[in-house]
Amino acid sequence: MSETPDSAVRTHTRDYIRSHRAAFLDDLAEWLRIPSVSAQPEHDADVRRSADWLAASLRETGFPVAEIWETPGAPAVFAEWPSDDPGAPVVLVYGHHDVQPAAREDGWRTDPFEPVVQDGRLYARGAADDKGQVFFHTLGVRAHLAATGRATPAVHLKLLVEGEEESGSPHFRALVEQRAARLAADAVIVSDTGMWSEDTPTVCTGMRGLAECEIELYGPDQDIHSGSFGGAVPNPATVAARLVAALHDEHERVTVPGFYDGITPLTDTERALIAELPFDEDAWLRTAKSHGTLGEAGYSTLERVWARPTAEVNGMGGGYQGPGGKTIIPSSARLKLSFRLVAGQELDRIERAVADWIDTRIPAGIRHKTTFAAGTRPCLTPLDHPALQSVARAMGSAFDQKIRFTREGGSGPAADLQDVLGVPVLFLGISVPSDGWHAPDEKVEIDLLMKGVETTAYLWSDLAAALR
Repeated sequence: MSETPDSAVRTHTRDYIRSHRAAFLDDLAEWLRIPSVSAQPEHDADVRRSADWLAASLRETGFPVAEIWETPGAPAVFAEWPSDDPGAPVVLVYGHHDVQPAAREDGWRTDPFEPVVQDGRLYARGAADDKGQVFFHTLGVRAHLAATGRATPAVHLKLLVEGEEESGSPHFRALVEQRAARLAADAVIVSDTGMWSEDTPTVCTGMRGLAECEIELYGPDQDIHSGSFGGAVPNPATVAARLVAALHDEHERVTVPGFYDGITPLTDTERALIAELPFDEDAWLRTAKSHGTLGEAGYSTLERVWARPTAEVNGMGGGYQGPGGKTIIPSSARLKLSFRLVAGQELDRIERAVADWIDTRIPAGIRHKTTFAAGTRPCLTPLDHPALQSVARAMGSAFDQKIRFTREGGSGPAADLQDVLGVPVLFLGISVPSDGWHAPDEKVEIDLLMKGVETTAYLWSDLAAALR
């Protein structure tokens, strides 16, 4: 059985981290200066330079294997450090080294690629998302070795750091499938997420999946006079409006047949843990720039955005949009829909169900085409899973307080790792909402960053015991 580290290990760990803190931050700043913006072709060389820099840093950390893995797009970095314990479990850490676009004219107070430390915060693009949270593993594993006296980690440690996450990870699943044997693990740690707040450290237990589609509707071969033909021929804009109106019932439940089949329901324990969180709905609404809540009946706001599936209209158009009137029946209309998925929903099945639902609602005389974008599967780790409890214990030891649990309403490539490798995915992140991911003046709280270092220093011994 695993247990919390004793006082001697904790003292040694904290002393080691404290003495290496300055050098760690200097190295991180050097990496942050590389503008590895995967979405902008002019930065392709910088993304590659970022991968090369990280591979070299991991070798310097002690990883005997650190490789650049090519993809049709940006390169990923793979590293491996076997344990000298032949029975040690295998743990894979996931993160990404590419960043969002950033420029002074976006509203940054300083150069986004020239790190600045101010009031205990490190400002730079990628400080939190995700270079800072990848990099804390380097000092964490060294602190683990120093405090335990080991020559190798207590687990067989692997890292996979992709270079296209901020561009939608278009080649990630194929990479994982091609390299599945090298990536095989007993558990995956994702360090590309955050906590509830500085005062309330939390562990995320799952993320929703995503299905997206565009619906093109075609009626007359050209716009036609609504007086001469209206009421006698189908109007694609009207059909689009009816589809939107039919998407939810009076209880805000999605009406697509079979949409809720197989969903893993929230347990009473999970609902109680969510209710424990210090949630301020008014503050949340201000952040959302919204004037009220609306959603599936019978669930709280947090339950709706974390643990329930949704359907949203992302865009719709058709017909005349200019000033004044233009009495026509438009020749075409268009809809963009997205569906957030939760554990128990299969992406392929949901896409088929949505396509079938659309087909049954299109009247004669309207031609239509439904196109789905690449989707993302949901992932969820049960609260009682030993690996999840290891993460919570390690984090609790670092923060010296109780760790609570959350989920993420968004989506990411973590589900591909769970799906392909067939192992649980655990989320270990120390970022907080004020860090401003994707926004001007992105930052990371340095003290929290060092808590991430400390958490990983404790985690490998705990996981080594928990996963045997």
